Amino acid sequence: MSEPRATVRQLIRENYANLTQSERKFANSLLGNYPAGGLASITVVAANADVSTPTVARMVQKLGFKGYPSFHAALLQELQAKVSGPTQRRAQWTAEAPESHLLNRFAQAVHHNLEQTFANIDPEQFEAAVKLLANSKARLYVVGGRITRALADYAFTHFQAVRRRVTHMTSASATWPHYVLDMAEGDVLLMFDVRRYEDNLLRLAEMASQRGVGVILITDQWASPIAGAADFAFNCWGEIPSAWDSNVSTLMLVETLIAATQEEHWPATQDRYDRLDELFDMTELFRK
Repeated sequence: MSEPRATVRQLIRENYANLTQSERKFANSLLGNYPAGGLASITVVAANADVSTPTVARMVQKLGFKGYPSFHAALLQELQAKVSGPTQRRAQWTAEAPESHLLNRFAQAVHHNLEQTFANIDPEQFEAAVKLLANSKARLYVVGGRITRALADYAFTHFQAVRRRVTHMTSASATWPHYVLDMAEGDVLLMFDVRRYEDNLLRLAEMASQRGVGVILITDQWASPIAGAADFAFNCWGEIPSAWDSNVSTLMLVETLIAATQEEHWPATQDRYDRLDELFDMTELFRK
């Protein structure tokens, strides 16, 4: 199976060190309004970024495109992928499907997704996000959407064992103002949002950010609009030969965040684990 083409965002990150100052200016402008910032004509996007059209032309060639039209087409394809539903995604995979067994195709796709996800995580951003997640003096709120609420529940269960003051927000957006009412500056909101992106989650992120809450977003490779309001955003690759996207790389990132948060204040976390085990023993819910 041929590997899915890297996104323009990924290509910019991979080639950023080789860009000139003016090319980086355009790259930063595009990333700040992605992918819409590159969907107009070359003269318009250059003017919006306050750079010359030759600067834009040189940068897109450095990213591996023959010219601006192919660069523009790639962004359009990403935009279409953002809004595609299960039927369209399955049709795309079926058209491109090789004759190899589905098990092998899944394994190859998931392996590629994991590689791309972790290759595109900035270690400094990761460590800074972990610092927020480990700060038990602040309350940690966790919320997911229609598909990702299962991931939010998984994250909540583990973070609740790792640290105190963790709140799992319900999936009913009508109840969210009750949570926002108690949010204070310095609190943290861990959010999950993948395509199709949910407007109610974006509004929640904006309200929380306005109250001084640190927003950590876990999203897909195309990036939820929440990324613009988030302090930290992590992109997880998820395309597989299916009508649905995969959450394997997303779950792996969540487990990595949990492990790192656990180690941040291990003595206190170990004490919580020990006391939690004592409580489980008292309930006699589980076998030894």
